[in-house]
Amino acid sequence: MRGLFLVITGLATGMAVLASVPSLSAARQIPAAPTPVPTVAAAPEDRLSEPWWAARHKAVLAEVASHPDAELLVIGDSITQNYERSDPPDEVFLPTWRAFYASRGALNLGFGGDTTSNLLWRLQNGEVQGLRPKVVLLMIGTNDTGHAGLTADQAERGIDAVVAELKLRLPKTKILLLGVLPSGISEAKTAADKAVNQHLAALYAADAQVTYLDISSTFQTPTGEINAALYYDPRRPQPGPPLHPNTVGQRLMAEAIDPTLAKLLGETAGR
Repeated sequence: MRGLFLVITGLATGMAVLASVPSLSAARQIPAAPTPVPTVAAAPEDRLSEPWWAARHKAVLAEVASHPDAELLVIGDSITQNYERSDPPDEVFLPTWRAFYASRGALNLGFGGDTTSNLLWRLQNGEVQGLRPKVVLLMIGTNDTGHAGLTADQAERGIDAVVAELKLRLPKTKILLLGVLPSGISEAKTAADKAVNQHLAALYAADAQVTYLDISSTFQTPTGEINAALYYDPRRPQPGPPLHPNTVGQRLMAEAIDPTLAKLLGETAGR
């Protein structure tokens, strides 16, 4: 018994000594692991603090409520919203909208500057409520890798989240998912957008509800460079790099989309 007592006492003393010694990590001053970059693109985020955005969201909700039989939704950012404009010579988009989309009873759910986070919020807050369209034409993501400064992986997650939300809310609707269009913002953005498009092409290749369509070649020269003549940004009073298709570019885009769109709508031929 006395021997057992000594063993227990020795163990207790040793534990007390160990407890008084700083931890190994602290002694060596090992820095903490860096905090992972949050995948913000997969989280819904509104822009209600911007009066025009809040007003447009309210107007879209009214349009949705008054057109429950809409068979086509065109959803996206400024490139989609631009269809409502008719500013000659470079931004005359209404004729293209009327010929390819309004004639099919489409609703325009485009909001300038939106990222996938903003679109995700809109989908979760009434912008497709009560609708049962045949097709959703979706183009989103260029602002994720643009002004939002997100990585290709974050943009991919954001687009995937939007597609998943559309599938959840519109389970019988076909989704025509467009790739991110070429832009002249930076080499880094161009590389990110190519990675995003490769991801989308691979992920949705065998998806029964989603048809992926990359029309990048419409905006490129025969050598694969961006055709700046098809964008209005460089011709503005304060020129910017190519990002938004101009009058001709928007028409060419609609023409490139049309055969696939017509097929998904069950039409015998395109426009």
